[in-house]
Amino acid sequence: MATVELRDISLRRLPEKGPRNGAAWLTGSSAGRHEPFSIEHLNLTVPDGRTIVVLGPSGCGKTTILRVAAGLLLPDSGTVLFDGVDMEAVPPAGRGIGIVFQNYALYPFTSKRNILSRFLFQRQTPELEAAAAEKYRRTCELLGVEIEYLADRDTRNLSGGEKQRVALGRCITRDPRLFLLDEPFSSLDAKLRERYRFGLRKLLHELAITTIYVTHDQQEALILGDLVAVMNVGTIEQVGTPADVYEMPATTFVADFLNVYPDVPAINFLDGASISAAWAGRTLGFRPGDVALSEVGPSSPPATVTSVQNAPLTRSMVLTARFHGQDVYLRLPSDQTVAVGREIGLEILRLHVFDTASGRRTDTVSLRDHRLRASLDGP
Repeated sequence: MATVELRDISLRRLPEKGPRNGAAWLTGSSAGRHEPFSIEHLNLTVPDGRTIVVLGPSGCGKTTILRVAAGLLLPDSGTVLFDGVDMEAVPPAGRGIGIVFQNYALYPFTSKRNILSRFLFQRQTPELEAAAAEKYRRTCELLGVEIEYLADRDTRNLSGGEKQRVALGRCITRDPRLFLLDEPFSSLDAKLRERYRFGLRKLLHELAITTIYVTHDQQEALILGDLVAVMNVGTIEQVGTPADVYEMPATTFVADFLNVYPDVPAINFLDGASISAAWAGRTLGFRPGDVALSEVGPSSPPATVTSVQNAPLTRSMVLTARFHGQDVYLRLPSDQTVAVGREIGLEILRLHVFDTASGRRTDTVSLRDHRLRASLDGP
């Protein structure tokens, strides 16, 4: 195991994708253009034995971080440390890492030989054979009986889920100091993804190996991460437990990206100036579930319901409403009766305040805080 630090990392070129000026490239989601960006002064610490999920949209630099930690990509400046030791002169093979790539990168022979590949390239002795047999037994025990029936099958004939388990098995037998997993479930269907996520979470907790897991999937981050690092275009915007990142988002990007209920937007944003002139320059945000209905009053401004949709699987209903001239989404218990066109009093139980120019959160107030009522009239 190891505490891994990426300290003051800057990277202005990606050799396999970069243009002549050395910038990395991101596919713009709105205009469909390629726009250059770089990683500047990035810092990330992964505590010993913990799993950190680097979460962000495709193309924001998540895999680049993983490759820098592995030594597969050298930064222009900055330091990678394992337990305080600078890894600059240590090649990838000497860092004690186990990597599971998106395509698994398995050798074209049997599953068992893949899992034990660490032992195949050493001089064979009875002691080594005994060690390999014990390591294989323990690995099968950790991964469950499903790995044993794959032992003699060629990896070229395995399904995506089967390849994923073999790739994990190969990592375990290497006794890594650091696990690096690059969206290993991306090729699996939804049912298999759900199944293997929980299996991997159990495995990581049992092994207690320091792990960096890269994904764009919010649900994976919430399930697997002891810590979540939310990344946006070469920048880590926030690191914390999943609960901390969700409940106290550092920026509007974090608040909007991490979504517990994907059937509604993660958060409603309101232009502060539309609420009160005193809120000019501020963006107000509240989660769809952080509301309650009441009679219209000073602390419950009116909103007009424009649509109602039942969500029986979560025993809730999703409303859209017109509030201060803007459309908002609300999630309420399904036992309430609300009709389209009805005017309702909207109690905001938890309100986040962001600086509009920087996007950074400056305050959060709750229903129990006397400031909430006043906040609707201005700071």
